[in-house]
Amino acid sequence: MRLITLLNHCERFPGFVYVKARLSEQSRTVEIDVRPRRGSKPVCSGCHQRAPTYDHLSVRRFDFVPVWGFIVLLVYRMRRVDCRDCGVRVEEVPWAIGKHQMTKAFMLFLAYWARKLSWTETALAFGSSWDKVCQAVEYVVGWGLEHRSLGPIVAIGVDEIQYAKGHKYLTLVYQIEPECTRLLWLGKERTVESFEQFFIMIGQPLAEKIAFVCSDMWKPYLRVIRERCSQAVHILDRFHIVAKMNDALDDVRAAEARRMAQDGHEPILKKTRWCVLKRKSNLTSHQRFRLRDLLRYNIKKRISSNSGTTCRQHGPANSSMTGAGRRCARASRQ
Repeated sequence: MRLITLLNHCERFPGFVYVKARLSEQSRTVEIDVRPRRGSKPVCSGCHQRAPTYDHLSVRRFDFVPVWGFIVLLVYRMRRVDCRDCGVRVEEVPWAIGKHQMTKAFMLFLAYWARKLSWTETALAFGSSWDKVCQAVEYVVGWGLEHRSLGPIVAIGVDEIQYAKGHKYLTLVYQIEPECTRLLWLGKERTVESFEQFFIMIGQPLAEKIAFVCSDMWKPYLRVIRERCSQAVHILDRFHIVAKMNDALDDVRAAEARRMAQDGHEPILKKTRWCVLKRKSNLTSHQRFRLRDLLRYNIKKRISSNSGTTCRQHGPANSSMTGAGRRCARASRQ
């Protein structure tokens, strides 16, 4: 099967004909000549209507999907149209957009591999450049944003990601539902103002239908969620809840150790931080004996109850701390 026949089966453009393919072994490129079909009028790039030909421009080369390691180029001499409404304009071709030197098929191809590899690796693997990979990703993302439908949003997740050096963050909002998992919005910084932009984008009607919100305990996120999604169940990240519990427990342990030292008691709490914080299965033999000695003193209830109070102080004063409240209650009962 010839390459022209293969292209007619895979990428057939109405009004255009593949003429012939030329192979250059030195540059490892395949050039495919394209010409307009006889009798077909060009399409105006302004109003997208057919108009008579005005003149021809110089030959342009468009990057196409590579084949067997060879760079494939579509070679075409652009026409200008004499449009009644727009005047003299360069024609619109179905395989490219505007002044892009890449075909739509090649941009989709690069964007697909850019999801699996780094942009630099994608450019090196397919004989392109980092800038072209960036343009391909921008085209695909822009097309997706233009044609997407937000629809009803039931559950969202909010998190931040660090980029570059220093404290530079991006706020990400995902839709996390069994039938739909996608990135909804991305904004610079992790402030109240930046997170507010997401709810401005989706509008109040969609925000009122959100039933579940999952986030960490970053205070700007908690504030915006409390104001914008008061009707939703707020699910906090278990990692941050446990971290707050451990911090609270360690603060109470240190305060209790200082109080016992002032009262002249034996320093039983000294060097017992990890005895209290570690899982029972992860304790060493020495830590097990230290923990047994620690439990002989009547301070366990004081530590657990105080840590529960401190944990509640770290979280928001609404229903979003339901899970943390249950953890604190279980800790105080043990």
